[in-house]
Amino acid sequence: MAMICWLASWSISSAQPVKAEVKTIDPVRMEKIEFLNHQYLLLGDGQPNKPAGKKPALIIYLHGAGGRGEDINKITSQITTLHSHVKKYNKGPCLIVAPQVRKITNHGENATWTAADLEEFLIEVKKNHQLDESRIYLTGNSMGGYGSWMWAASHPEHFAAVAPVSGGIGRSGPKDITPHLSQWGENLAKLPVYAFAGGNDRVVPADRSQSVIEAIVKAGGNQAKLKIFPDEGHNVRRLVYSSAEFYDWLFAQRK
Repeated sequence: MAMICWLASWSISSAQPVKAEVKTIDPVRMEKIEFLNHQYLLLGDGQPNKPAGKKPALIIYLHGAGGRGEDINKITSQITTLHSHVKKYNKGPCLIVAPQVRKITNHGENATWTAADLEEFLIEVKKNHQLDESRIYLTGNSMGGYGSWMWAASHPEHFAAVAPVSGGIGRSGPKDITPHLSQWGENLAKLPVYAFAGGNDRVVPADRSQSVIEAIVKAGGNQAKLKIFPDEGHNVRRLVYSSAEFYDWLFAQRK
């Protein structure tokens, strides 16, 4: 398998840190999973005074390459910033979950996000957590942006919206381009999509996101948009995940 080379994942600390719960995927289900760690992170609803009986929305966050490994704590800070802003902008109730890709498989392969693994992960989450299945939101940055494009393009039926940030569009790294781009466009045309990229990104150029948006439009999709920050590089996520615009758009979507 080609070497996967992505920028190390980011770390932003919340002003009031919360402790994510470490959850374990059922061992029987793990037998079907190739690349994921057996643990994942869960953060609570983000709204202390949630309406009685209201099921929470779900944000699934996919980390970048720097988060790969088997230490689940490596990605904790990456979802606490999402949690803190869900609270800040009063968007709860909402659960946030974050799976982790292992770095190297038992066969010596470089691990990455795959739809097959993520499908099993979502089954596990639905089995163990009450949630509003009409409001499942998918986002991720860098390699996680690739994972967001890929999973939503493979199984659009799950999601109310997808928001890839600085996402590549090929399994083998930032320079790779999927051979299934037209099919991605057809499937993503069924979803609200908001992609974000940095105009000066030298790791995953903005034209990767532009290519997917163009494929969606070509397929007849009219719910896709792209925001390019012209002066930003690969760290554009710090602006995206702290903005009211991101959360206002995301939580306005419903399947």
